[in-house]
Amino acid sequence: MSKEKAPTERRGSVVERVINGIISSIIEGELRPGDQLPTEPELCKKYDAGRNSVREAIKQLQAYGVVYIRRADGTYISDSYDQKMLDPMLYNIILHQNDWKDFVTLRAVIDIGTLELALTLPNVTDCVPDLERIVDAMEEEMHSPDPSKERIMELDTQFHDTIANTVHNPQVASVTEYITRLTVPSRMNTVERVLRQEGEVDNFVALHRQIVDLIACRDAAHIVKVVQDHYIYWENDIESEQPAQKEVPG
Repeated sequence: MSKEKAPTERRGSVVERVINGIISSIIEGELRPGDQLPTEPELCKKYDAGRNSVREAIKQLQAYGVVYIRRADGTYISDSYDQKMLDPMLYNIILHQNDWKDFVTLRAVIDIGTLELALTLPNVTDCVPDLERIVDAMEEEMHSPDPSKERIMELDTQFHDTIANTVHNPQVASVTEYITRLTVPSRMNTVERVLRQEGEVDNFVALHRQIVDLIACRDAAHIVKVVQDHYIYWENDIESEQPAQKEVPG
């Protein structure tokens, strides 16, 4: 059976895979605003999708304003902001090509605000067991003979998403997700450096445990310090790479 004769649910998942793949390519800098998309056959091969699924994905991205079509020429990534864009705030951040240090500050501000709000809620400590399990899994992965950076980043994302979800505010969760997606490449470099340096893994894990302990003890007085400590590795990496890292590549 060909892809295009598959059930609607399967077809829908393929379309979503193509859309998410193209969006991720933009975020990661593989495709930049103004770039031409790969050809239809190339997209079919890259995302293991049939032509109808690729065409539907392009149609949806065009409707959201993420891409536009030049007749007899090709499909291009939009290079201007449009209110109808998919994840408009995210795309607006991409277009402005902010300095990485700005993202450290933004991420810290979001984390501080989220924790301050979370600690006012009566059931915030309910998330502590989940956070402890995530940190335990992170520690185990980082101490394994062949640690996976991708797995560590996945756990780190789960960690911050769990905290963001405690405030039950979809906007907070969305902003956290935006910044997480945009900063994956930079944070991945930080994780790689931590794994190479003796003794740093334990410090890296301990910084995550500090946040868990802060929530468990409802220690609102030390939120700013704990968050600032949490990003010390990332911030130091960015400062050391600043001459070569001036744009958001992804």
